[in-house]
Amino acid sequence: MIIIQNTLVSEDLLDIKFSCDLCLCKGMCCVEGDGGAPLLDFELDIIKGILPKLKPYLPADNLLIIEKDGFFYRDDDEFCTMLVENRQCVFVCFENDVAKCAIEKLFEAGDTDFQKPISCHLYPVRVTDYKDFAAVNFHWWKEVCGSALTQGLPLYQMLQKPLIRRFGKDWYDELLSHKNNINN
Repeated sequence: MIIIQNTLVSEDLLDIKFSCDLCLCKGMCCVEGDGGAPLLDFELDIIKGILPKLKPYLPADNLLIIEKDGFFYRDDDEFCTMLVENRQCVFVCFENDVAKCAIEKLFEAGDTDFQKPISCHLYPVRVTDYKDFAAVNFHWWKEVCGSALTQGLPLYQMLQKPLIRRFGKDWYDELLSHKNNINN
């Protein structure tokens, strides 16, 4: 483990090469799992503000769930996106049998500056927040990401933008410094 500021970082971020192949996995990380995508407190207000713009991207069943139960729930100490049939994220829409994020589609259309929840942007890295620190770990499902480990960039490179988005440029520079020290 590496200590950077108030985080404990798995060395997997430096060592593991990963390449998401959406055509192969069909976006299953948005469909399978035991809970919705974790949301940070400030993301709740952002998503609430863009909900009207998301409606054209979402299937009718998802819209009904949002209207009836909302778009998030509280699980232990974190907020998570609501699920459809206890399976897929309520913000999933499908294109040619591939799960896509309606929030990201809205971002790509230029209708919001919020790309998607940070936890989704960081995947396959998960952050667990504790009282005094955060743990940053690689989270991998063989069933979902089976082919993703065969090629690609090291996780810290592949996830540069979301890591900076979550922890800041100084944090990322410290991670690079640690990586450079290991190589020297």
